[in-house]
Amino acid sequence: MESGSGKRAKESSVRYRRYSVRHPFAAEAEMLELESGSRLSGRTSDLSLGGCFVCLRRTLEIGARVRGTLKHEGQKLQMLAVVRVVKPQVGMGLEFLDIDPESNRTLLAWINNLRISR
Repeated sequence: MESGSGKRAKESSVRYRRYSVRHPFAAEAEMLELESGSRLSGRTSDLSLGGCFVCLRRTLEIGARVRGTLKHEGQKLQMLAVVRVVKPQVGMGLEFLDIDPESNRTLLAWINNLRISR
């Protein structure tokens, strides 16, 4: 059984990831929906440490898991993500679940550059 403090720490971590500061950010996005094998591509409209919003012509169901790649100025970010927010006329929000160490360095550099440019 999970202790009270452990549960609060986990909830705080999820809350932080879900509500972290979002920055305007345009990158090419390619996604593979793991269950159906559907492939989608589009462009991001924002980025945060916890996820991004991708503008698409069609979306996936909330809770769908995707393997994604974001490409920007010759750099790539590869991640496992879950669909959290869907706006059918615009696109879908992705919450990052797992990012490999090299991609995580790329994400941190992108976020840092966005902060500096503001």
